[in-house]
Amino acid sequence: MSIRRAEIERQNAFLINRQLHFRLAADVVAEAWCRLPEVSAIALIGSVAKPLWKEVPRFQPFRRQGVELWHECTDLDLAVWLDHQECLGQLRRARDLALRRAYESGTGISVANHEVDTFLFEPGSDRYLGRLCAFTQCPKGKRDCETPGCGAIPFNKVFEAFQPMPDLLAGAVPLYERASGAVWRAADLPAPEALL
Repeated sequence: MSIRRAEIERQNAFLINRQLHFRLAADVVAEAWCRLPEVSAIALIGSVAKPLWKEVPRFQPFRRQGVELWHECTDLDLAVWLDHQECLGQLRRARDLALRRAYESGTGISVANHEVDTFLFEPGSDRYLGRLCAFTQCPKGKRDCETPGCGAIPFNKVFEAFQPMPDLLAGAVPLYERASGAVWRAADLPAPEALL
């Protein structure tokens, strides 16, 4: 049985809306983070920063029938440049509070803290420093916390043998730059013009 056009349109609308929700969440989190004096810059990276593209998805029945849909954004990737890492606990709390307030205000943003993947960088050199942990304490006593080096700097999550791709920051969309005071909105990025 083939998939009805209305179902394809419904699924495409959902995927476009999901990317928009992640972009709105990026704006909410960036607004909270740019208030911290240690934050030098913030950028949106990954698939949420890019125009969506068509592909056969990972989920059924579209995969089985080879139906192309818009790309599925599964999380929000942010890059943050920090003067130092002593503020990671504050950064984590600010993210969580901003997302909770946005959800409770009824804006329609429903993005959980664990759906925000934050890559930490050194200003000037773009040297990768680690990732912001989602746990409420460090160490939390979870299996992830047993990775060598994880938590040596509180709330800096270390992934064993992880090396960022050389093009991780390629196509990064700036959201905040302390030096100029400039702020940009991810929600203003273009969305697909048509559902199909």
